[in-house]
Amino acid sequence: MGHKVHPKVFRLGTTTTWPSRWFAREDAYRSLLKEDLEIRSFLKKELREAQVSQLQIERSRGTLAITISTGKPGLLIGRSGVGIEELKRKLRGAFFRGKKVQLQVNIVETPKASLESAIVAQQVAMDLERRLPFRRVLKSSIERVKKAGALGVKIAVAGRLNGAEIARREWLGWGKIPLTNLRADIDFAQETAHTMAGAIGVKVWIYRGDIFEQDRMAQYQPTTPTRARGRLPRT
Repeated sequence: MGHKVHPKVFRLGTTTTWPSRWFAREDAYRSLLKEDLEIRSFLKKELREAQVSQLQIERSRGTLAITISTGKPGLLIGRSGVGIEELKRKLRGAFFRGKKVQLQVNIVETPKASLESAIVAQQVAMDLERRLPFRRVLKSSIERVKKAGALGVKIAVAGRLNGAEIARREWLGWGKIPLTNLRADIDFAQETAHTMAGAIGVKVWIYRGDIFEQDRMAQYQPTTPTRARGRLPRT
């Protein structure tokens, strides 16, 4: 029996970090977690055409900060920041009506969109919804990832491909995907394409190299100060 492990969850604290950063107790934790999931689902539908690669949510007392990493920042910001204000208005109307919450929405540009698995998966799903042949979609997507500088890529699709009567799973890959290496920076994402023949699942793995302790980026470093070991000094 095979045991499937999520590549990002497997590497939490080594090459990846948590997408949400906040602390709560008991019932508040459950309600905030549910709100986080609903916010992510809402933004995923609203910003489907904006090539969103990551959504980070940070909470403090009375403040909610949402950081959106996107390949098309101009599309979200709009002229003179009109897009951000419109997005804030929709979020307040859907989740914070009648609540005193200081809402912040930050837009961050993704430097290399073709190396983000979430963006690649969204593009593959949209191409499948436009009824393009799945093999052509997989080959063109892998070529874009190769040109962006990846060391390996794998794309799998499952469902009634090209409108076939029987559902099946097909995949295409290039390079290497060391899933068992914790130092490997593997970006994983999954998406669903809603076609006339039914739903088609899309999974993307992108290997971007190894991350060693001395080369780890600032976002992977712990933000909580460590407590000094040993006996506390007497006062």
